[in-house]
Amino acid sequence: MSELPVAPEQIIHVVDDDEALRDSMTWMLEGNGYRVLTYESAEAFLRVCRPDMAGCVVLDVRMPGMSGLEMFEELGRRRCTLPVVFITGHGDVPMAVSALKKGAVDFIEKPFSERDMLRLIEQCLMLERDSRDKRLQEADTARRLEHLTQREREVLDLIIVGKLNKQIADVLGISIKTVEVHRARVMEKMGANSLAELVQHVVTVEPGALLR
Repeated sequence: MSELPVAPEQIIHVVDDDEALRDSMTWMLEGNGYRVLTYESAEAFLRVCRPDMAGCVVLDVRMPGMSGLEMFEELGRRRCTLPVVFITGHGDVPMAVSALKKGAVDFIEKPFSERDMLRLIEQCLMLERDSRDKRLQEADTARRLEHLTQREREVLDLIIVGKLNKQIADVLGISIKTVEVHRARVMEKMGANSLAELVQHVVTVEPGALLR
């Protein structure tokens, strides 16, 4: 089984047409140990946006050209999973609320405090780490499933729906001892230490497994 890839470094991507704000955000975030990249427009960020980016986006709602909301919708179309915090002026709050309903993490009104911004940044990074870990676990489970033999997969499917060894033996027309051997191999190949862990891993990748 191949090892999981090393987690990429999380970067704060600040997208705002206000140069002074970009500079102050860079100073504040780098001073608190974060890595920061800034962009003067939504178009500039989208030119370098990749699905494997880690971190989060701090995004101004209202910018010349493509607005922050339009960029947010484009990120969704590109299946970009970076958490987004919107920076808003007072009149932009209704638009930010609309973005929250579509999946943005939060919004913060200008002028904002360093403490409030850092709190939102850490919330976003925690969400992104959890989401990335989940995707890596699902990819690992999918790879492990592909390495099962046909018989091991048949045994696994019956284990998942709660069949006992004797019942599995009857269904497949094999001995209980053979079921025990296949069951042990399934647990080993799937990297599961318990039945509960095995079920949890499989149903995360295949939600319909319990209904078979």
